[in-house]
Amino acid sequence: MSDKKTPVVIAKGDGIGPEITDATLRILEAAGAAIEPTFIEIGEKVYRSGNTSGIPAEAWDALIETGVFLKAPITTPQGGGYKSLNVTIRKSMGLYANVRPAFTLKPWIPSPFPDMDMVIIRENEEDLYAGIEHRQTTDVFQCLKLISIPGTEKIVRYAFDYARNQGRKKVTCMVKDNIMKITDGLFADVFRRIGAEYPEIEQELMIIDIGSARLARYPDRFDVVVTLNLYGDIISDIAAEISGSVGLCGSANIGKELAMFEAIHGSAPDIAGQGIANPSGMLNGAMLMLEHIGQTDVAAKIRKAWLKTLEDGIHTADIYRAETSKQKVGTQAFADAVIERLSGIEIHAHEFRTSKPIETPEYHRPKPNKELVGVDVFLDWLPGNPEDLGKKLEAATPAPIKLKMITNRGVKVYPGGFSQTFCTDHWRCRFVHQDSNSQAYTALNFDQILALQQAIHAVGLEVIKTEHLYQFDGERGFSLGQGE
Repeated sequence: MSDKKTPVVIAKGDGIGPEITDATLRILEAAGAAIEPTFIEIGEKVYRSGNTSGIPAEAWDALIETGVFLKAPITTPQGGGYKSLNVTIRKSMGLYANVRPAFTLKPWIPSPFPDMDMVIIRENEEDLYAGIEHRQTTDVFQCLKLISIPGTEKIVRYAFDYARNQGRKKVTCMVKDNIMKITDGLFADVFRRIGAEYPEIEQELMIIDIGSARLARYPDRFDVVVTLNLYGDIISDIAAEISGSVGLCGSANIGKELAMFEAIHGSAPDIAGQGIANPSGMLNGAMLMLEHIGQTDVAAKIRKAWLKTLEDGIHTADIYRAETSKQKVGTQAFADAVIERLSGIEIHAHEFRTSKPIETPEYHRPKPNKELVGVDVFLDWLPGNPEDLGKKLEAATPAPIKLKMITNRGVKVYPGGFSQTFCTDHWRCRFVHQDSNSQAYTALNFDQILALQQAIHAVGLEVIKTEHLYQFDGERGFSLGQGE
């Protein structure tokens, strides 16, 4: 172990945060962790002081300077439109990979899955968590799902490199590409392409719904799971819960220049100040931090002492079971028990987890031939007969553009819709310049798109949004409507 101390920014957070942080830091100090902490104030107090971001400027400066952040749970005040600080930090600092180990501790912690040992690697910056939402009509609200090629390449490659570095044998990708063929389809395609570079690792692609069900029923069949932001958020909590307790798990948020480590549970204000919180989640986050900064020997020592504490039946109230536990203790007493077991522990080289950094390769943007071939025009129009809307639009559409279809909530209702389809006041009207014989798309220009919108407006219809339709190297860059 090096005598040089690594600067680390620490936030004690809200609720039970200060208690579990103090307990964790005492264990780290007793184990000989060579860290030099700088403490920052973030979270509820900062929010209520009038800073709507929940983090002051000097805290950002400290994070950027050190590049390592150990964060306790924080509270986001309800009401007032406050944004999640966790999401803000992850996205602002480019923490693209969320890494959540989930493993069982049976028989010390009851779980029906004694052989479960998986890591869920979740894309951390994109997807619906971009938080771009709009109310477009009286009836309809939207949230944009954004998936990028570089974002997907980074997280997929990280998952394979992580598996290779950690000696894991299998990577499973979970998507919903049978429905979201472009966004989730991109994720699946990148997984296949990058996976070809790792022939020694077993690979499987699963639809997220059945994948989640199998993860909950047969978690021992999974090793490393990589997935999109929302799916990863959901299944990582499922995995943590079936492993024994969400309160035991920590996570790492990894970026190119900064890494953040934390417990995955919340601030639990209902038990704050009572001294009964389990510090294990924060401690596991701290162990991931130690591995990240190269102090793998210290992390291994703490892990063995922590496991020995659990094995000896010394448990906090959340995991205490009369039939398996021997002593119910509070936060600081649990930390004392871990510290007591640090002495005499021997660590062997094979017990160190690798701290080899995972490089993020530079993204080389392709240069496809991009061609504008149509436009989806979204209208706010009272629920009515799609035939009436279709005829009105066809009469107003200037040549050479043609109305191809109208959908309502994604389902084609004109031409050839069904009377049974329920319609709201939100209508997508697809216009293209298409050769009726070959079905090939013909290029349009922006002036023609503007002329179309003006013509629609002139007949008293309200345009609320447009989406241009592009081909990239002749490939359609937009989805078909259901029934199209």
